[in-house]
This record gives sequence, structure tokens and C-alpha cells, in this order.
Amino acid sequence: MAKDNALKISYLSKEVIVCPVCEETFHKEELLTGSGRLIAGGLTEELHRLYEPSVKYGDVYPLIYQAVVCPKCWFASMNDDFAMISEEQREAVSVSQSSRFEEISLVFPSLSFYAPRDLISGAASQYLVMRCYDYYGKEFSPTIKQGLAALRASWLLEEMDKKEPEQHYDWLAELFKRKASFFYSRALANEGTGEETLSGLKLFGPDTDKNYGYEGFLYITGLLQFRYGDTSNIEQRMENMAGIKRTIAKMFGLGKSSKNKPGPLLEKARNLYDNIAKELQDFDD
Repeated sequence: MAKDNALKISYLSKEVIVCPVCEETFHKEELLTGSGRLIAGGLTEELHRLYEPSVKYGDVYPLIYQAVVCPKCWFASMNDDFAMISEEQREAVSVSQSSRFEEISLVFPSLSFYAPRDLISGAASQYLVMRCYDYYGKEFSPTIKQGLAALRASWLLEEMDKKEPEQHYDWLAELFKRKASFFYSRALANEGTGEETLSGLKLFGPDTDKNYGYEGFLYITGLLQFRYGDTSNIEQRMENMAGIKRTIAKMFGLGKSSKNKPGPLLEKARNLYDNIAKELQDFDD
């Protein structure tokens, strides 16, 4: 939070949060959104909303405030799930505390979640969310939430790369996109087999400004596979791309018959369809 009240971009919620793992009490930092703090910019192909810097407030990144992180033990999750970790898993989360500290410190040394959020702690918080959903049951749809956290971490790392281009944050961002691709694809596969549903995720996002729903989930899954999927077996890749192309084609059909589908999503899905079609054609040639 800014020291000057007139320039604050965040505040501490009045609600007292009790960590279910270590029983630390804390207040979640929330973003203030009025008075021109957020100036919406473009929408990327990954459905990530960019924001223009404000003359008064500077750069504002809504994503850095999304995760709930215990500042003491670094247990983290999405807001609605924080207190819902099972009794059986609390000990496992507690035992893994030192490994969480070590892993994060390799990339982000001197990190503190007692301090106001910034890009570094924001990216780290999304990594912790991705990691901690290993401890949640399938009723919470942990796989897609891990994918969403990985994707959001990549976006924040890209912002860090813009500010410090020599620190290899671009490499880390791509690594997290590959992790996101893995989790999104596994979430879709798990839904198909009934191993894990997506019902535990209320808002698909993937960003905070708009919920693109299940169609957005399918699009992001396909896009990440196209951009970051495994290319070691070209025949398997072409089979995967053909499947994504069929899924996107079905989305086009839905879009033509419904005025409720988000226009930007259909436009970007059509671009993905065209790019995949070109890759398939190049392979056949």
C-alpha cells in the first residue's frame, strides 16, 4: 500500500483471516479500483487484460492481489478455498513449509508476504497457489486451478521482464505457460474420464476483468497446446491439433447461433483455428 493515502492503490480488509495450517492471523490486501486507478488496455490472445499506467497511480496489476497467502507458513489458495483444506492434509502442508520457502527463495530471495504486494510477491503468490492445490481433494477442481495460477504467474513474470529484461523472467514466464498447458490439458482429460470435474471452479477467467466460461477454458486449453504443447512426436502433435481444431469448429457453430457468446473470444478462437489449420496443411504438404 502506498504511504500517501491520496495515492493508495490497496487496503487491508477488515476481515481477520486465520490460517488453517499454522493459525497465523492476518488481513488480506485488496485492490482499490476507483478514481482512475485502472485504465483498461488491450486483450491478449491468452485473454489477459492489459492496463495502461495511470499518471497519478502508476502501474497497477490486479492479479497480484488475487491469491490468499498466509504470511507465516506460505500456505496459499484462491479466496474461497483457503479455510477449506482438510484436517488430513493440514499436517502435510505444515511439513512442506520449509520446501516452499526454499523453492521460492531460489527465484525470489528476501520475499515477505507481510509487506504490501508487488509484482514479485504477486508472481510468487500464484506459484504458491499452484503448488498448494496438490493438497486439495478433487471436489475442489484443483487441476484447473493450478493451471489458472500458472497462467497468471506467467503474465506477472512477463511484466517483471519488461521492467528488468536481463533477469530471465521471460524464460520463467514461458516455463509457467508450459505448466499451465499441462494442467489445462489434464483438467480437460480428467473431466472427460470423470476423474475430476470442473464444478469446483466458479469463475474460469482466466483474468479478473471478465469470465469467459467453459468456452474460454476450451479455447485457452487449445491455445496453450498449440503454443507450448509437446513437439517431440510430430504425429501425436498433429493428432492433438486436429482434435483442437474440431473443438474450435464446434465453438464457431455455437457462436453463430447465439448472441450471448463473447465476441472477442470468438475472434481469437477463429484466429487459433486458422493457425492450426495452416500447421496441419503444412504437415500434409
